[in-house]
Amino acid sequence: MVFVHAHPDDEALLTSGTMADLVRRGHRVVLVVATDGAAGLADVHHVGRDLASVRHDELEASARALGVSEVYWLGYGDSGLNAEVLPQPDAPTPLVYAARDEVVTRLAGILRDEAAGVVVGYDVNGGYGHPDHMAVHEIVYEAAARAGVPRILEATLPRDPLVRLVHAVGWLRFVVRGFDPTMFDDAFAARPAITHVIDVRHLVDVKRASLRAHASQASGGSVPRTVALLLRMPRRLYTRLFGREYFIERGATPGATAIV
Repeated sequence: MVFVHAHPDDEALLTSGTMADLVRRGHRVVLVVATDGAAGLADVHHVGRDLASVRHDELEASARALGVSEVYWLGYGDSGLNAEVLPQPDAPTPLVYAARDEVVTRLAGILRDEAAGVVVGYDVNGGYGHPDHMAVHEIVYEAAARAGVPRILEATLPRDPLVRLVHAVGWLRFVVRGFDPTMFDDAFAARPAITHVIDVRHLVDVKRASLRAHASQASGGSVPRTVALLLRMPRRLYTRLFGREYFIERGATPGATAIV
């Protein structure tokens, strides 16, 4: 089971419960991360050293909490939320500027080496539209075709409850500059498109341990940080809101409660 994520902490936010559940059921779970996450926001006083190194260590800690067997780093740079990070001579090439065939070839090699039976990427919207997520969506499908992986799943969230929640707190636009409650109107996936709903309520403590590993992403910037908000959430509410994880498998019948 190979999970492909764009940045360190994406695994904690979208698929950590499913990964931990698969590990506990005896499957080999492998995590591939495409970028170094260096364009993520962080409090420089908290980090104290280059963010890429910090996020590398954080991801390794998250992987240990989940029981992941292997972590592969593709080594590309974080492209930034609006692909604002441009290629620099002495820095990793941002994922969106990397040669697509090279990236696909590298991922296909990992899938072959791992004899992957399932590979997990992102939905067609790249979740909330981050260019690295959208690139990963395409790269996963191309690499899986080359490597002959029989099943591809897309990690996602149901759009409708997320949109209702965001619009309900739309007042944040008055206290957080740049907050736009319509930014999620076309994010993730409509509920009827979701084929797998995985109950991970029994693993919320593991999910939260995975989140806590990404401490650098709990502070910094001028907007409330997702990791910080989730960690402050009471356990019961967190379980209710995030005790299920969602996937799309093209051609599958909706309603599955397990991946394997």
